[in-house]
Amino acid sequence: MIINNGFIMDPAACRSYTSDIRIRDGIIEQISTHIEPEPSEQVIDAAGLTVAPGLVDTHVHFRDPGFTHKETIHTGALAAARGGFTSVICMANTSPTVDNVSVLTDILARAGKEDIRIYQAACVSRSLKGQEPVDMEELKSYGACGFTDDGIPIRDAAFLYSAMEKAKELNVPISLHEEDPSFIKNNGINHGNVSDELGIYGSPSIAEESLVARDCLLALRSGADVVIQHISSGRSVNLVRMFKAQGASLHAEATPHHFTLTEDAVLKYGSLAKMNPPLRTEEDRLAVIQGLVDGTIDIIATDHAPHSKEEKARPLTAAPSGITGLETSLALGITSLVRPGHLTLMQLLEKMTVNPAKLYHLPAGKIKEGEAADFVLFDPEECWTPDEYASMSCNTPFTGWKLYGKVKMTICRGKIVYTEG
Repeated sequence: MIINNGFIMDPAACRSYTSDIRIRDGIIEQISTHIEPEPSEQVIDAAGLTVAPGLVDTHVHFRDPGFTHKETIHTGALAAARGGFTSVICMANTSPTVDNVSVLTDILARAGKEDIRIYQAACVSRSLKGQEPVDMEELKSYGACGFTDDGIPIRDAAFLYSAMEKAKELNVPISLHEEDPSFIKNNGINHGNVSDELGIYGSPSIAEESLVARDCLLALRSGADVVIQHISSGRSVNLVRMFKAQGASLHAEATPHHFTLTEDAVLKYGSLAKMNPPLRTEEDRLAVIQGLVDGTIDIIATDHAPHSKEEKARPLTAAPSGITGLETSLALGITSLVRPGHLTLMQLLEKMTVNPAKLYHLPAGKIKEGEAADFVLFDPEECWTPDEYASMSCNTPFTGWKLYGKVKMTICRGKIVYTEG
C-alpha cells in the first residue's frame, strides 16, 4: 500500500511535511516524495488530507464481559476505528472484574481478533473493593498494560501507596478515579448553581480535589507513573502542576466533554450530560484548557462510557453516569481547542498519540520507517454533524453539533479498518 501525497503530521518528531508513505507487512517501509507504485500496490490518494499516527485512547469502557447490552469488544473496536483510533486501553470494571488471569486472557484473546489494537488494564484491588491487592506481577506477565480501579476511588492511602510502589517496580502506570464518595450525595452532577436550580445536592469539586492532593503526594513519594483520570476541577489541575514541578511522575487525562462543556449542559441535555466526575463551571473548564496548554495535562482520553437508551431515559438522579466519545473526540479537540487557538493541531495530536503511547509503552505514535503502519487520515477543516454511530450506544450530548475535523480513513497494521462512506 502507498499513501500518496498526504500532509504528514508527526508529533513524535514535531515535524509536518508532504510526502508519500509505503507500507509493507504492517510496517512503514519508506517515506519519500514521489514513490513509484508497484503493480500490486494499492494507492491511497491523500491529497488535501492530514496523515497522523493512529490515535491512542488510554481510557475506554467496552463493557465486555458483563454489560454487552451497552457495548461489546467488537462494536467498541468499530467505534474506535471510525474515530481514528488504532490503539485503545480498556478499563477493568467489567463483570467479572479484571482481577485475575482468567478474565484478562479471555478479553485479550477476543480483542486480538479485532482490527485495531485493544489493550487491557487490570484492577488494582480484588473486585474493586480497595482492600485486597491483585497479583500485579502475574497480571502484567499475562498482558495487563497498567492498573486501575476506574469507576471506584481507592480510599485506603496506605494500600494505594503500596500499589504505586509495585507499579513503579513493574514500570507500568497506575491510573486513579478521584472522587471521594463521602462528599457526594448525587453523583454525576456538579454541586453548584445548576444542582441548586434542580433542587438536588450533587458532587462538589472537593470530592475530586481532596483525593488528587493526597495522590499527588503519594506519587511524589513513590516515584510511580500515576495518572489522574478525567480531571475536571481547576484546583485539581493546579495540584498536578505543583507536584509535577516538585518531580512527581504525574500524568493527567482531560476528556473532550470536560474541555468543551460546563454544568449548564445538564439543564439542556439532562442525563446525556451526566458523568463522573461531573461537568463543572466555566472557570474549571478554562483551567482544564490551560492545563492542556502548559503541559500539566498531557493526555486527552475519551472515557468512552456507553449506556443503553433505556438506562439514560431514567430520571436524572437515577440514570447512570457516562457518555460515549470515541467517534467525536478528534473533532471536539479541533473544534474546542485548535480552532479557538488554545492548541496547535500538532499539540493536540501529541496528546492523542505519542504521549499516551510513551506512557503505556505501546508500539504507536510515530511516523518513521520501521515503525507500525497505524494512521488516521482526516480533513481538519471539514464541517460535519454526528448523527449516527458505530457504537451500540449513542448517549452523547454532541449529536447534531456542528464539528470540524472529519476522519476519512483509519489504517491499523497496514490494513484499512475504516473508510468514510
